Amino acid sequence: MDSDAYIRHCFDDSANYSDIPFQMKHILEADSIQLEFSGKKILSDIYLKCETGNITGLLGRNGSGKSSLLKILFRSLNCENSVRIDGKSINNSPQLSELLRYLPQHHFIPKFLSLKTIFNHFSVDYSIFENRFTEFSTKYKSNMGSLSGGEKRLVEIYLIVKSASLFAMLDEPFTQLSPIQIEGVKELLIEEKLNKGLLLTDHLYQHITDISNSLYLLKDGKTFPIKNIAEIESLGYMPKKT
Repeated sequence: MDSDAYIRHCFDDSANYSDIPFQMKHILEADSIQLEFSGKKILSDIYLKCETGNITGLLGRNGSGKSSLLKILFRSLNCENSVRIDGKSINNSPQLSELLRYLPQHHFIPKFLSLKTIFNHFSVDYSIFENRFTEFSTKYKSNMGSLSGGEKRLVEIYLIVKSASLFAMLDEPFTQLSPIQIEGVKELLIEEKLNKGLLLTDHLYQHITDISNSLYLLKDGKTFPIKNIAEIESLGYMPKKT
């Protein structure tokens, strides 16, 4: 899915969010995923579960397939797979935007759009956003192109997390953010998990482990459920403490 298609997907005004039963427990699951590039197996033994009310962290080294896995869940990368919400396949779902939002690594909002237009399209209240992140108090009519990289990322994170859906996936959300912005985003995610399930991956793994209720490590094409830091060390993702 290219940037233009993703924008159209996010700006789908036909979605009927009022029918989504947010107060129920919902489960996003993925397995039976087989992904190869040029004969090299990337993903082969995957099981992943994310529940509403929780933050699920996905760890893994660069090139391990984390971004590919999120794209498969979002239906923007095709391969053999089974992706379900509450036991029902989301393949070819006409209401995908009601079910699942996705923050890609790259900036996806066109530079010429103003914050006013963007927030209106996503049906997200700008006044609440600027009260939380006060540096935006004078930027309501500014275009995305006038913002710094960190400011763009902050806007995109907020829109994906706050727009109505059952689940939101964030790929490298903390990239380009300042330490103060990172702490603000972590607080936002902890609050917003009351409204949906969140799936995060970032090479700044400490921020992921800080706020996640459950963790998976992706290594050698397989996902490993993680119960404690010692398991991450034993799988070679983090150096063992001496």
